[in-house]
Amino acid sequence: MRKYHHIQLDSREIQTEDLVGDELVRAGRYHIARSLLAAGKASCDPLSAENPLIFSAGPFAGTNFSNANRISVGCKSPLTLGIKESNGGGTFAFGLGQLGIAGLTLQGASDEWILVHVRKGGDIEFHDASDYLGQGNFATAARLHERFGKKVSLALCGPVGEYQGLLAGIAFSDTDLRPSRLAARGGVGAVMGSKKVKAIIVDLDRMPALHDRKKVMSAVKTYRKLLDAEPAIQAFQQTGTAMVADYTNHVGGIPVRNFSSGRSIDTDEAPFRLGGDFLREQNLERGGEQTHACMPGCIIQCSNVYADADGNEVVSPIEYETIGLLGTNCGLEDPDDLAMLNFHANDLGVDTIELGGTIGVLMEAGKGEFGDVPWMLSVLDELRAGSEDGKFWAEGAARVGEALGVSRVPVIKKQTISAYDPRVIEVTGLSMMLSAQGADHTTGNLPSYDSTGKDVKHLVATSLEIQVLCAAADSLGLCVFGRSVTNEKLDFIVQAINDAHGTSLDTSFYVELGEETLRLEAEFNREAGFDEKDDELPAFFRDEPLPPSDRVARFDATTINLAARSWWTALENSRQAAPQDSA
Repeated sequence: MRKYHHIQLDSREIQTEDLVGDELVRAGRYHIARSLLAAGKASCDPLSAENPLIFSAGPFAGTNFSNANRISVGCKSPLTLGIKESNGGGTFAFGLGQLGIAGLTLQGASDEWILVHVRKGGDIEFHDASDYLGQGNFATAARLHERFGKKVSLALCGPVGEYQGLLAGIAFSDTDLRPSRLAARGGVGAVMGSKKVKAIIVDLDRMPALHDRKKVMSAVKTYRKLLDAEPAIQAFQQTGTAMVADYTNHVGGIPVRNFSSGRSIDTDEAPFRLGGDFLREQNLERGGEQTHACMPGCIIQCSNVYADADGNEVVSPIEYETIGLLGTNCGLEDPDDLAMLNFHANDLGVDTIELGGTIGVLMEAGKGEFGDVPWMLSVLDELRAGSEDGKFWAEGAARVGEALGVSRVPVIKKQTISAYDPRVIEVTGLSMMLSAQGADHTTGNLPSYDSTGKDVKHLVATSLEIQVLCAAADSLGLCVFGRSVTNEKLDFIVQAINDAHGTSLDTSFYVELGEETLRLEAEFNREAGFDEKDDELPAFFRDEPLPPSDRVARFDATTINLAARSWWTALENSRQAAPQDSA
């Protein structure tokens, strides 16, 4: 059993329910979609007190089960105006789990800025936060640790979230107390800001009670061995997510200069300095860390701590998406420049994907030159100050591009496309089009899938199959980077859940959880007024061939939705026929 807290911010009233069995296990992204839909929030103003902000931890939270301590944050997105589940690493879900808490929902809005302290023993306290306003995340975290100690995990609303800028995410503590693990996408930080919650502080304690602790600990050891033996995991351990940049640059699918090219540099002529191989060698020479766990217990350790030429820490982490959007998309080539900008973005608590997309659009509009680092720093200064320009730019690429009359604005459902150009990396592009979450690669990413010669029916089916598995992982607090093992060992994962919580789920639970999550999210967006046209790619992806491959997007929203409906119908028919066939 674990507790779930509903916190009414205006009255400070707390309603607590006990979750057991299946209800406890169905967490994260599923819980968010089900809760928002049941509460009728599809039509609410996302920055009003009526929009709940949900924090949900998975069934292994609080344990050292590798890559199983992700935190899901959900609400109606003020960026996309549809459903949003944004998840992050760090220690926040770990802390909730250690306190025997499955999650919490912030309801309503506070009249004054507050801190929410979730204490060991079960009490929840509220403190005045006015003295912390306007500070960056690192200064805020340092002061909160001075006040509450180091055995706590933080969730922070940064300066941009305070004024409800749509670039804002929510920053969580990593294992070294840095507030640098973000639930970044969809403007969830703006929703936290609208509720006037500057920070949530969660005490750390001890591993929570489990139904069969001995079996779960055995599963933890087995899972670690499976991960250690997997080549894909070994690659993550060695190079981290930055290794993806070498691949996407090679195939011509990384965004460059506002998605006008798919290759930053010809590696036959010069090293790709924003690629994982170069970053790794340089960082190790400088004394930086190339293996770093963002979550307790995770052995994938795909994070890093980037050092400058003198061996001093600059930022943790530099991730692939930041390389692609804040880096090559803005014309950068030097990792030191990117690391400095990445640090400032983390301090502001903003999504580096949306930030890079927005800056790329501003550069397209002639407001700055591609590769102009001082100008990019001036953008971050304006965002920090909350100036007139800063608040405008904080609305994100779609709204900035529309206001400035820019024709090449790389968004779907008003959210910046992740660092995979859909003209080349087609399955991921289809996932970003079909997902209710907006342009988000984590909903169904297959960057190396060869789509040559495959028709829309095949590619949409491939996209939906991986979307189902990703939705299930997001609903169980699992990092998708373990999927090369997880997706092949669903029986093992489900049995571990049964051992942890006394459930009697069979292996089909995993896939069915993902399918139901996608159905709920689609229903929420329909109620919010979305239709087929919202799945469309911007026209330039179909009209402008992408160098060096000269490929254009092949499929429009009507075509892919027809294929998707066919897939769902076939799935439903097969499920209905299965008992009869087995009889």
